[in-house]
Amino acid sequence: MNLSHMWSLAPEPLDPELAERVNALIQRVAGEVVRRRLATPALLVLETAKPLSFLGNQALVFMEPLVRAFLPAPDYDLFVKLLEDRSRVERLIEVIEEREEARLGQGGAGG
Repeated sequence: MNLSHMWSLAPEPLDPELAERVNALIQRVAGEVVRRRLATPALLVLETAKPLSFLGNQALVFMEPLVRAFLPAPDYDLFVKLLEDRSRVERLIEVIEEREEARLGQGGAGG
């Protein structure tokens, strides 16, 4: 067991395959948020919680049953990886904003 990173605030770097899977999850989560028209509340929560993202991913242990209702088991572990790094949370925010702007640009603002 390697405890050298235990007190580090920087997350461990992801291997390329895992990074690609996390990026795909970002795209899927952003797509679902926008499809369900929850972009504004999701952005509010993500922006507010971004400074505490590492602690947030630790809280997912407690919230695992609720989160698993929305995410399949393999995605849950990826979601934890996503939340442990502020730059990944920022990327999720950017993708949600991009998709919401595209939705609104297609005339989706009226209903």
